[in-house]
Amino acid sequence: MRAIRRWRSTLDNQELERQEWRDSREVVSFDDEPLILVDSDDREVGFLDKAAAHVGKGTLHRAFSLFVFNTKGELLLQQRAPGKRLWPGFWSNTCCSHPRRGETIDSAIHRRLREELGLACPLEFLFKFEYQAQFDAEGAEHELCWVYAGRSNDAPTVNVNEISGLRYIAPDALDAEMAANPGAFTPWFKIEWARIRRDHAHVFVPQSTG
Repeated sequence: MRAIRRWRSTLDNQELERQEWRDSREVVSFDDEPLILVDSDDREVGFLDKAAAHVGKGTLHRAFSLFVFNTKGELLLQQRAPGKRLWPGFWSNTCCSHPRRGETIDSAIHRRLREELGLACPLEFLFKFEYQAQFDAEGAEHELCWVYAGRSNDAPTVNVNEISGLRYIAPDALDAEMAANPGAFTPWFKIEWARIRRDHAHVFVPQSTG
């Protein structure tokens, strides 16, 4: 592991002190990893490798999205790596992935947060929903997605195979960016953020550190 580039963090358009992130090059994603196929009620109906599950209009499978805030109430955003098959280079929520065959959702969310960002924190379940989003003629997401939120002030360890950029952003600033440039963000992130803003504002309320 070695120190790499610095990322700027912004809060209400004011530049914060720069932080130095560290990187990991662990390979944690595989086209043949078996995903859990589900119906619209989230009942397991089978298994399919990850690559095949995202072909065409996508086959409905179980997934999760994680939102990790610091104690200031800022959300940790990631920019998806350029090698991603779907939505490369787009900004998204802190972490998102899938439980694998035989893996519980609770085990999967903590595994992936560690694999992508080297973080560990309690995660609160917020809601789950189904969506389908088409990237191009050959690939799409079709997921029954579980959404969680947590808090951490720890410095991430960036998995550069998964992530090309990181930054913290305040909720109001994120709202403004999404309104001005919605095409810069992943479709699931925009759906989830709207619902978190509406129904789960407690997850980003600033917390006292004293």
